[in-house]
Amino acid sequence: MNGGRTAPRRPWIPPLVLFVVMIGVWYAVSYLLLSPDRRFLLPPPHAVVQVGFLDAANRAELLTGLRLSTEVALIGLAVATVVGVALAIVMAQATWIERSLHPYLVILQTIPILALVPLFGFWFGFGFFTRVLVCVLIALFPIVTNTLFGLLSVDQAHHDLFTLQGAGRLARLWKLQLPAALPSIFTGLRISAGLAVIGAVVGDFFFRQGEPGIGALIDLYRGRLQSEQLFAAVALASLLGLAVFLAFGALSRRVTDWHSTQDGGH
Repeated sequence: MNGGRTAPRRPWIPPLVLFVVMIGVWYAVSYLLLSPDRRFLLPPPHAVVQVGFLDAANRAELLTGLRLSTEVALIGLAVATVVGVALAIVMAQATWIERSLHPYLVILQTIPILALVPLFGFWFGFGFFTRVLVCVLIALFPIVTNTLFGLLSVDQAHHDLFTLQGAGRLARLWKLQLPAALPSIFTGLRISAGLAVIGAVVGDFFFRQGEPGIGALIDLYRGRLQSEQLFAAVALASLLGLAVFLAFGALSRRVTDWHSTQDGGH
């Protein structure tokens, strides 16, 4: 049952049409609503492309910043995944462990991490390690909560079957709980992937030392009123977040399909 809704044959057409409409609105605002002396507030799309991407020096600067932000986001996400899944596994072993750790995870989620970035800088410096640390703290909570939900959602009948077979705690975790939790784990990963990119980009506003990431470039262009480069940097940051989200979505489908195939083979 789909409530009378039908899927389009070419699912890429609606987003493409909306993109064209948005570009048209962008041009209309830039040329019809803004006077030439105020057009820097919203430069037309072709000016953003020409200055931000077709100019060799600007393109090299933007791509270098994008590379650094990508490295920070991916390393932070990888560390958050390992730590988050490990914490969820520990919390799934006993209710008292879950109740002991959960309040602190909630506090970690509610604390404005970016407000603590200057403090982290005093402790660890404003280098690569601190940038990764910010991404880890921002991306950790969704991975823990979704993984824990998946581990605890296994049907009791399956647990009873493993008990009858005399399976130990490790075998139960490896062969039953983790495979069943894969969809939830990847849901958390997709959420945290976007958060890691946000942490890498927004955290750059506080890092004035070393090689600038895409966020630092955004702040630099804002201060210089270089609107074309600013919009190009924002576009690259958005594309980075979209690319990471789509990549983990595709990986999730592949892993879950492979696991379903393996289960069907048995």
